[in-house]
Amino acid sequence: MPATAPSPSSGQVTHPDGRVELPVGAALPTGPYANADLLPVPLAQRRWTTYNFAALWVGMAHNIASWTLASSLVALGMDWKQAVLTIAVANIIVLVPMLLTGHAGPKYGIPFPVFARASFGIRGANLPALVRAAVACAWFGIQTWIGGSGIFALAGKLFGDWWSGAGHIGGYPWTQWLSFLLFWVLQIAIIVRGMETVRRFENWAAPFVIVGAIALLIWMSVKAGGLGPLLDQPSKLGWGGGFWKVFFPSLMGMIGFWSTLSLNIPDFTRYAATQRAQVWGQSLGLPTTMTAFALLSVLVTSGSQAVYGTAIWDPVALTAKLDNWAGVLFALVTVLIATLSVNIAANTVSPAFDLSNMAPRHISFRTGALITAVVGVVIFPWKLISSPQAYIFTWLGTVGGLLGTVAGILIADYWVIRRTKLDLADLYTSGGRYWYDGGWNWRAVASFAIGGVLAIGGSYSAPGSGPFPSDGLIPFLKPLADYGWAVGLSAAFIAYAGLMWRGGRPVQA
Repeated sequence: MPATAPSPSSGQVTHPDGRVELPVGAALPTGPYANADLLPVPLAQRRWTTYNFAALWVGMAHNIASWTLASSLVALGMDWKQAVLTIAVANIIVLVPMLLTGHAGPKYGIPFPVFARASFGIRGANLPALVRAAVACAWFGIQTWIGGSGIFALAGKLFGDWWSGAGHIGGYPWTQWLSFLLFWVLQIAIIVRGMETVRRFENWAAPFVIVGAIALLIWMSVKAGGLGPLLDQPSKLGWGGGFWKVFFPSLMGMIGFWSTLSLNIPDFTRYAATQRAQVWGQSLGLPTTMTAFALLSVLVTSGSQAVYGTAIWDPVALTAKLDNWAGVLFALVTVLIATLSVNIAANTVSPAFDLSNMAPRHISFRTGALITAVVGVVIFPWKLISSPQAYIFTWLGTVGGLLGTVAGILIADYWVIRRTKLDLADLYTSGGRYWYDGGWNWRAVASFAIGGVLAIGGSYSAPGSGPFPSDGLIPFLKPLADYGWAVGLSAAFIAYAGLMWRGGRPVQA
């Protein structure tokens, strides 16, 4: 493909399709802010297609945590229609910042922490990178615990009391800890092989998981003689004020589920063959998959209500009722692949790049992944999913508020201030246009503080159900707490744009 000549001031090549790369054969950026994992991906290595991105989202969305999202909403009083609607709306909304931040990936081939340098400064980018990495480490631990629990439950079905009735350590059978360790090691074995291995794994994992989920639906339909009992259960909230009071904080929680990826999606889109590939791949993959998967979980659970007399929302507990060893083995493999798929893509890739950004000379992508895996073990992930209140309002809601704040800054900087124009070489160079004041852009930090306080300052918990006071951390901000993600994103967007314009920062030429 022909390209324009490199600009003498920028030393980068802009191709006719708008994608940018460093000149072929030119000296690559070096120094304390660059390493092989953080440098722009050359055009020749940007090969991900629409299918790759759609498969990525299918693989990430089809997991046990996603399956139980609908159950957590039903536990809060919604009926199945309200739960599926909430999940559908949330994923349509979160797709918008996903596409806006994802645009920088195909255009410049840069990962999220390097993209954040344009707004936060070369050193300041460590702030949003560390926030994102901390969240990913926690999610890694949650999903690893879920995956290990799946191995433990289904292996107990295969091996009997020897496995499930083992002696306890720390309140759990030692075989459950062994399952947790085995799942942990399996993930590391895949991720240390690099992003190309991740792409190939997601390509075949996606259809396999779909087949497994449909097989579960067919099996349950046959045993139930049809689906229906759970679908007939009325909402405990109705469609009046009681519903909307739960809907909005739940919506923010559901947005928070993928708000992590709305920041670091450039970690994946940097490998896109075209801008169209990431736009269509994500649009086809995220909202449709999440909504369909929520509906599938409702249908299967309704069948369990008819067969067993109680709604079994946990797919592992449900498949453990299979009386055929081949079926249990197939279910075990499906659970493994489903959980591996989301944990590797969503919760290991990002912190690996984020941690590498902190010390490029010392932390590679593989080293960052190993650090993530270790941190994920020591955060006691089972505490975060102990109840619907803690899971949705405390964990997802708070995380969503903070990450929405970062997304507002990134979008304002890239689309409003710079009009999508970046200088690749300067993203890796001290003293350049992204150095600001000692490597920090105080306007971004101030905007993060403003958005963060407004988003989560009013966080509250019902008496005895969470870590926050019932009248909110900052009582007069309590009315904003139910809209944390939206408040954080919009407040940070407005604050950053205003501060940058007032400071007279030039628009990127």
